[in-house]
Amino acid sequence: MLTCDPHSLARAAEALPCLPLQPSFYAAVLQHPLSSEEVSRNTAWCCRPLSANATEDCFIWLIRLGVLRREVDGQGLTARVRLTPMGSQLLKRWPQGWPPASPWQRLRHGIRRRWPRL
Repeated sequence: MLTCDPHSLARAAEALPCLPLQPSFYAAVLQHPLSSEEVSRNTAWCCRPLSANATEDCFIWLIRLGVLRREVDGQGLTARVRLTPMGSQLLKRWPQGWPPASPWQRLRHGIRRRWPRL
C-alpha cells in the first residue's frame, strides 16, 4: 500500500471539507478524468453553483495539495484531471464522506489557500 507524507495527507484532509466539491465528485474523478466545464455543469458534484473558472481554481488548489493531477495524452497535458494515489487514500479514509469542517478549519484553509507564496 502506498503511503504519503503525513503532513501533506493531513493538510489535504483538512482542505477537502472546506472546498465546494462534494465527495461524489472525487468518486467520479476516481473512475474517469473530468474537466472543469463538466464539473461546473453537474450540480450534484458541487455544494453551490460554480463557474468553470471557479472550478478550475479548485482544481489548481487540489493539484498543489497533491489530491488531483492533470491527465496526459499524446499531445501533453489536458484540461482534465484525475485523482492521485494520495486522493484515493483520502477517499478510503472516509467512505461515507468527510465530516463537516469547523469554522476554525475553514478560516485556516482560507488563509493557507490565499496566502501569497514567495
